[in-house]
Amino acid sequence: MAVLVGKPAPNFTAAAVLGNGEIVDTFTLSEVIKGKKAVVFFYPLDFTFVCPSELIAFDHRYSEFQKRGVEVIGVSIDSQFSHNAWRNTSVNDGGIGPVKYALVADTKHEICQAYDVESEGGVAFRGSFLIDEEGVVRHQVVNDLPLGRNVDEMLRMVDALTFHQEHGEVCPAGWQEGDKGMSASPAGVAAYLSEHAEKL
Repeated sequence: MAVLVGKPAPNFTAAAVLGNGEIVDTFTLSEVIKGKKAVVFFYPLDFTFVCPSELIAFDHRYSEFQKRGVEVIGVSIDSQFSHNAWRNTSVNDGGIGPVKYALVADTKHEICQAYDVESEGGVAFRGSFLIDEEGVVRHQVVNDLPLGRNVDEMLRMVDALTFHQEHGEVCPAGWQEGDKGMSASPAGVAAYLSEHAEKL
């Protein structure tokens, strides 16, 4: 499994269904996220079991990602037409409804291979990648197929990255928005731990 953290996010162009329901043939990652943070997440298949819970969780938090200037992009090996059908299926019938972010069609498996999340069965593991404004991957997590991801944790990572970018400090274990950071020095570590070690 490749570690992409610290490296440029692999670019791609593919068909997709946009958040407004429009189907496009040429959705290019670098153009869509230029100058912005982005979360690219992979999931195994449309019309399956764990997947709709994750896509709905991303949709329910979409406004929180947007407030932070973050694009959200889902990817699976299904076609854009399958994505569209799933969006047009109500949640009560196992669909995802009209989610507000783009779903990319990786029918040739090139994107999941570029991100090294393709399973032996050909579908993508549940990989999530946080990309910064320069197009560099800053965080990644990959779950096995039965294990649904925590979307709130991705929001926490976005906040942590933004805090680091704005203040130059690092974010200790369990850091949440509003918490103190830590100066990346022996003195900074000692000062932080003297005050917070018991709560870790």
